[in-house]
Formats: sequence, structure tokens, C-alpha cells
Amino acid sequence: MLTESLLASARAIEPRIIALRRAIHAEPELGLETPLTLAKVRTELADLPLTWREGTSATGAVAVLKGGKPGKTALLRGDMDALPMNEETGLSFASAIPGRMHACGHDTHTAMLAGAARILAEKRDDIAGEVHFMFQPGEEGFHGARYMIEDGLLDPLPDAAFALHIIPNAAHGIIAGKEGAMMAAADMFDITVRGKGGHASLPHDAIDPIPVAAEIIAAFQSMVTRRFSAAEATVVTTTQLDAGTAHNVIPDTARFSGTIRTLSAERRDAVHSAMHEVANGVAAAHGCSVEVVITEGFPVTLNDARAIALGKAVALEMGGEEKWHQLPHALMGAEDFSYVLQKVPGAMFFLGVAEEGADWRTCCGIHNNRMMVDEKTLPKGSAFLASCAVRFLDEGWG
Repeated sequence: MLTESLLASARAIEPRIIALRRAIHAEPELGLETPLTLAKVRTELADLPLTWREGTSATGAVAVLKGGKPGKTALLRGDMDALPMNEETGLSFASAIPGRMHACGHDTHTAMLAGAARILAEKRDDIAGEVHFMFQPGEEGFHGARYMIEDGLLDPLPDAAFALHIIPNAAHGIIAGKEGAMMAAADMFDITVRGKGGHASLPHDAIDPIPVAAEIIAAFQSMVTRRFSAAEATVVTTTQLDAGTAHNVIPDTARFSGTIRTLSAERRDAVHSAMHEVANGVAAAHGCSVEVVITEGFPVTLNDARAIALGKAVALEMGGEEKWHQLPHALMGAEDFSYVLQKVPGAMFFLGVAEEGADWRTCCGIHNNRMMVDEKTLPKGSAFLASCAVRFLDEGWG
């Protein structure tokens, strides 16, 4: 069985996968500029028959493997950027750069993708079509996938696309996914309430924007629960509030900001519209003006049902029923692989990387400065990605 063969090949190069992961982990880079990480990848894969395309807007690159026979194109993606936070893992290969850490697993994603490239290159003559390996910067809020698409690095568009994201607080080696909306759209809001400042002992001579801002914040919570069906999750969370300079001064303005999470384009538009309506209505009722700025982030991550079925079949071949987990609901985090899935049918999957035998429920999750990864799971990730590509090229969507 080809899946078993690819898994055996991935396990044979486990030291290379782990070595690349550790090298990337020790020297994390942020945002859209990850030249050192890309250089490590290119050096690791320099002996393979790959054609490289690099972007102009960021340090994204696509490596193309042409199979021995004509056919369709499958894309596999791994992200390369880290987070601006200090590492406290105590690992021998911990970040050497203060204030930077691979706390979302992108170092593992990149290493697993490089591993997939190597084991597929070994079987190049048997591949019908092409496999494109998308090494992407700027996933952590920088829209790296969108920039790579705008740079034309995915043109002509592939026929299918797959990605894998580690989960450190999920059972060792489990593959998880769901069709449809799997992760949310993530937008930001910044709201300024303008009143009239004055002495805090004479509030009747002023127009205090602070209670108005507080009322708008509370009204957003009622808006979510009373205007939108709970059958489709919606989150509006205020995370910052700034007003005033002294205990006895009513300020002219109050500002607050936060995040909006929705699971469909229709709900996304409706929530944006409702927030404008609520904020303007509350402000007007108190004689204030208000400015509402909503900045769109990543769109909803929508998995194609055919891609989920394909990935599930691969997972079952690799580990049996206990190694596949059907997610019962969407997660309200966001992923910019969603930009790829807007244009190409495909799916993102999760890989559990808690230590084997550990109580995964007690493990630190992503974006934690003590997050740990059981590196023994990485060859499975490489083999899973490679198997998804080959199965699609051999069988299409079945």
C-alpha cells in the first residue's frame, strides 16, 4: 500500500525532519520576512529535482515537483513564521532570539512539508502530475497566503490543496478534521466615542464618553445573543479600552477595540452591519458621535467535503479508527490557509503532537511559551501530506 510505503520512507528520514525543525526553532523569524528559514529549507532540499518560484511581496516560495507522468496538480502548504513572545521551554534548541518563539508549530509545519517533498521526490517517476510545496511566511496575522496568491505563486491554480497544523494538547498521532467551516473569519474593530470633556465633579456640564463606550460594549453582547442564532457561533470580544488621563477629568474621547469571529461570509457581513447600527444608535442616544472601523482579517476556513473524505481515508490507513477524529464543531481561531481554500478545493487537518502516553488534556496549547512537541509525530505528518497529494493525483476526488 502506497500510504504505508510513504510512512516507512518518512520514518527513514526522521533525523533530517527533526534536525530541520530544530534549526528553524532556534532561529525564529516574524511576519512576511523569513529569509533565514527559507534558506534552511532550500539548503535541505537542494539535492532534489525541484523547480523554485519565489515571491516579491514576501519571502514565500513554491517548490514544484514534476512527476514522471502527466496529470493534475496538488498543493501542500507549510507556514514559516514565529510569534513575538519569549520561550520558556528549556529545550536545548530553544529560541536564541529574545522575544521570538515558534509557539504555533510553524517550525514543525515547515519541516514536515520538507519531509514530504523528499519522500515524494524519491517516487517521482511514479507520480502522475505535479506536487507544489508552498512555504509561506506571515501566517500570524500578516496575510502571507494572500500575498503569495497575489504574487502569482500559485498560478496556474492547483486542482487540490492540503495543509496540516499541529495541536500540542491533542492525543499523540491523531489526525482530525471536519468538512465545511472548520475555523472562523477573524476581523478587528476599533471604535472611538466622542463626547465633551469637563470636570469630573460636574458631569452634567460634560458629555461623558466612558459610560457610552461601556454601554456599547455591553450592547454588543446582547446583539450577539439576541440578533443572531446560536446555531452558528459568533464571537464579539472587546479586548482593549482606553480613556482619560486623570481621576478628576472627564475625557473628550473613549476608545476600545477587539475581535469579531464568524463562520460564514453572510454572518460576517451581518455582524459588521449590526455593530455599526448598535454603536451609532447608543452614541446618538447620549449625544455622542462614534467612529467604527472594522478591519477584515482572515476569511472562514472552509474544508471541501471531498478533501476531508480523502484525508480521513489516509488517516485510517496510517493508524486505524482510533487515529482519526471527526471534529464535532468549528474552532473560533483563524487560519490564512483560508485564502487558498477560497480558490482551490482542499482541506486543513490537525495533527496531535502530545507526548505518547501523556495526558494530553494537561499539555500546553499553541501560543503558550512552554508549548512542547513530541517530534516522533513529525514523520507521520510528512507521510500524511504526501499521501493526500498522491491519492488525489491517482484517484481525484473519488
